[in-house]
Amino acid sequence: MEPSQFSATTHERLVSELAHRSGPHRLEIAERIERARELGDLKENADYDAAKNEQGLNEARVRQLEAMLRDAVIVQGPSGETVEAGVIVEVRIAGDDETQSYLIGSIEERNDTYEVLSTSSPLGQALIGHGPGDTATYETPKKAVLEVEIVSIRPLG
Repeated sequence: MEPSQFSATTHERLVSELAHRSGPHRLEIAERIERARELGDLKENADYDAAKNEQGLNEARVRQLEAMLRDAVIVQGPSGETVEAGVIVEVRIAGDDETQSYLIGSIEERNDTYEVLSTSSPLGQALIGHGPGDTATYETPKKAVLEVEIVSIRPLG
């Protein structure tokens, strides 16, 4: 598995989330499970089932965060000259008049303005290293080959 690339802000957010989920949140869930156990029969105890379900989801997210952060690479200030993690790329698919803009990076980047395009996705991989005016081809999941023109690139923020 290739290392996850994050901006410094996203890395800090994920480290903070991991600390919360593996510390205070884990304890809150354990306390809710204990209180639900005190209510009696666990077979028909909705509070117990809900708390155990939340515990499972929390532990899965903790494992996911630990795996992502273990090999994380923090991307510092991309130049905006070529497509790389941390840039906004505007592309035009061959035959289309409209352009689409994407934030290149990990899906964990989460952005309210731009759709995130992972560096490990077929389109993301095809665009990496190219500059404005370049064209790149990639194969869609349905095996169609599309040509994409890079219209512009700029750093996020």
